[in-house]
Amino acid sequence: MQSQLSGAQKWSVNGLMGPESLALDPHGDGPYTGIADGRIMKWHGPAIGWQEFAHTGPNRSKEFCDQPIGRPFPQSIERERVCGRPLGLRFHKATCDLYIADACLGLLRVGPEGGQAQLLVSHVGGQPLTFTNDVDVASDGSIYFTDSSAKYQRRDFFLLMLSGDDTGRVLKYDLKSGETSVVVKDGLQFPNGVALSKDETFLVIAESVPGRLLRHWLKGSRAGETEVLAVLPGYPDNVRLSKEGDHLWVAMHRHRNLVRQVLGPLPWLRQAFLQLPLPFKCVQLIYNGGTPPHGVIAKYLISNGTLLQILEDVSGKVVKFVTEVHEHNGRLWIGSFLLPYISVLDLHTTNSHSS
Repeated sequence: MQSQLSGAQKWSVNGLMGPESLALDPHGDGPYTGIADGRIMKWHGPAIGWQEFAHTGPNRSKEFCDQPIGRPFPQSIERERVCGRPLGLRFHKATCDLYIADACLGLLRVGPEGGQAQLLVSHVGGQPLTFTNDVDVASDGSIYFTDSSAKYQRRDFFLLMLSGDDTGRVLKYDLKSGETSVVVKDGLQFPNGVALSKDETFLVIAESVPGRLLRHWLKGSRAGETEVLAVLPGYPDNVRLSKEGDHLWVAMHRHRNLVRQVLGPLPWLRQAFLQLPLPFKCVQLIYNGGTPPHGVIAKYLISNGTLLQILEDVSGKVVKFVTEVHEHNGRLWIGSFLLPYISVLDLHTTNSHSS
């Protein structure tokens, strides 16, 4: 299974960087994806390709924002506050509105016609959203989204991982009242992806630093309780339901190496490691185990967190820096924050190889 992802196809998004999240509208059109210059692009099929659908930055200008970006770090950092940086994307099935978790701006919405996205939430309890990351939409219009830290912005994600910061939150925006409330806040270390179960009785939260999936109950006798659903072999980003809704696809940046296994459960030791008198690049190299990144995708049973399948590209030549996996029409559409393309894997071929 280690080489299956290397057979994925590369679909360039017009050479644009960072298609992190992928979403199909209620009509099955798309996918749509957000890129590093603040735009949402829509796939119109091979004859037309990708075209701009919407953008998040309220004061963006093409001259300032639509410039070639070789890498998202550090070239685009200075522009994100103006141009926006859309991460998680989800459609409201009843209205066809697209909800956007923008790392710098907050929670936004754009209608089926596209264009300038409307800012819905930028502050909660008088505090600005620092690192808005992912979003999901309930059938009643409740919007659940993650704010990965109250201290660290997206640009400081590596410091967030090492610092032991546990100020992340899961929030809920009420469409009718326009109010935002805190759903989960106690001790969350880099809450990242979020997904509602098919019956909407619970949320699955990908917690990046400990490398695990949490289940937070929204309804029933256990409403308000949070439990560990699965401990992962790597560090997760977004999490998405399978077509049937009984499985979860989890995107992971890389495997958990020995250094991260030791430091992961001990925030105080991670902080001490961060204070070592070493160049920051050296600290990064040690923490990452000195190995090149490669794509890791896992499939879990949503009912009890049983691991069902792992797909990898150990070479990292095609799939790496995986941020989301979206299943559609027998394919896996794979996003990446640090690449200028999405990867597309035919599941039928994959299953036949593994049978």
